[in-house]
Amino acid sequence: MRLDRLRLREIRLPLREPFRISSGEMAERQILLCELTDADGATVMSECVAGETPNYTPETIDTAWHAIEAWVAPRLLGVELAHPRDAHAVLEKNFRGHNMAKAAVEMGMWGLESVRRGVPLAELVGGTRVRVPVGISLGIQKAPELLVAKAEAAVAQGYKKVKIKVEPGRDVAFVEAVRRALPDAHLMADANNAYTLADLPVLQALDGLGLMMIEQPLAWDDLVRHATLQRALRTPVCLDESITSLERAEDMVALGSGRIINIKPGRVGGFTASIAIHDYCQSQGIPVWCGGMFESGVGRAYNVALASLPNFSLPGDLSPSSRYWTRDVVDPEWTMTPEGEVIVPRTAPGLGITPDVERIAALTVRTVELRA
Repeated sequence: MRLDRLRLREIRLPLREPFRISSGEMAERQILLCELTDADGATVMSECVAGETPNYTPETIDTAWHAIEAWVAPRLLGVELAHPRDAHAVLEKNFRGHNMAKAAVEMGMWGLESVRRGVPLAELVGGTRVRVPVGISLGIQKAPELLVAKAEAAVAQGYKKVKIKVEPGRDVAFVEAVRRALPDAHLMADANNAYTLADLPVLQALDGLGLMMIEQPLAWDDLVRHATLQRALRTPVCLDESITSLERAEDMVALGSGRIINIKPGRVGGFTASIAIHDYCQSQGIPVWCGGMFESGVGRAYNVALASLPNFSLPGDLSPSSRYWTRDVVDPEWTMTPEGEVIVPRTAPGLGITPDVERIAALTVRTVELRA
């Protein structure tokens, strides 16, 4: 396969309602879409998950745009690859960081190859599931009763897991209120790096609420202190931001820094790294799940395909389009069954959805085309 053209587009997609985590609030999503075309005219879209500010990782949509133009595209345009997995090695050699920029194009190469071969993307990556359980992520609320109402509504809709965003001052009482209201629900807390070991009493209080996991409670680059914390908790610690490569996953296991991993392909550099982490975790008995980054329906297609791999045994953040968007940029929009599952596309080649090119064009605020 050979990438012949790469078009970058930035679109602005307003959220149905503002979403708040410990590091900030978002009302509109700036999204970088990539359109990849090969020498024979086959084309596919992919998505970069970088946000507007460096509050999740050091990358942003602007740094990713520059990295793709300056370094990612020149390495891949016009280069013959035997398989899309080979793009990972090309992008890693003497090129540090910029995982989200790399992933946007690397994942697109997988998507392009699925179109070229005429097979569903899930089949190309080795997925075995036909349905994937879905969880929901609830942003930080102003009062416990508001959070309870949203959690009850989510369970009624069929979501298999309720993730509760927390921060200091909005943590134990909020999660406790949901647990009282929903004694049998699968709940977890996500801190997005908001705590330190000085907050151990708070985290131990959460430990007593029967949670599936506590996600990324400490600093994003700190495996050592997470190991100290995990030894003090019965609840599994799930690492998200800390896992940026297979090697970091191996370090987590060696140090005992956590017992679950949230694999976001955009965070780890794409599908090749994600599959390697998945396979390693499966060999070690470490369950994984697929987190979300407020992707449009384009990015969701890649997450669903990845989550069809067998060790994605916990519900992922794969909510339907209507959870975040009044109107998505794909057709059909992503939906969830009454049983709380998303159907993995397996009847057509490629992503299983079609980008709404007219809507995308109307939402585009900048674009550039790069050629071999």
